[in-house]
Amino acid sequence: MATNGLEFADEDLLKRFSAGDVHAFEALMTRYERPVFNFILRQVGERTRAEELLQDTFLRVIERADDFKGESKFSTWLYTIARNLCIDESRKMVFRRHKSLDAPGSGLDGDGPSLLERTAGHEAGADRRSIARELQPQIAAAVEALPEEQREVFLMRELQHMPFKDIALVVGVPENTVKSRMRYALERLQAALAEYADYAGVLDE
Repeated sequence: MATNGLEFADEDLLKRFSAGDVHAFEALMTRYERPVFNFILRQVGERTRAEELLQDTFLRVIERADDFKGESKFSTWLYTIARNLCIDESRKMVFRRHKSLDAPGSGLDGDGPSLLERTAGHEAGADRRSIARELQPQIAAAVEALPEEQREVFLMRELQHMPFKDIALVVGVPENTVKSRMRYALERLQAALAEYADYAGVLDE
């Protein structure tokens, strides 16, 4: 029986898709198309390629749906597939470019606040936006300069708002290692940008 997916958990939708319910897969895409696209876009920095990798990600889900054993959440499994495709892509590129960090941080249509707007501090309104514009080049350069393992944790945490335990499953390291990478990333950013001091509480659960 077809379903709109609203009443089902991700894992149940995947099971229904494996049983032949195409609408279950459409429901999963509706839930994850935008956030996974933004995750990939931040990794590869090129919209056209990100769209292609998004299609590849969901194609892998179709191909491997029967292999999903439920040992992790569907979302973790999905982001792991997307991350591995991004890693493969980065190995093919002579120069890696990352989309400017002043780009909108959510939505395929470019809606939502940018990372810069979220990290400019606690100043309100126009002052905060002004600081974000002034810091744009410095912040972009500082994040770009992070070691890759720290940068990917930083982006997953700050852009995707993923819990540390889920990031750990995606990157395949212990949760404490993920927290350490995030802490090192913040220390590097704080060293480069005093304004990043407002991030000091980001590790608080």
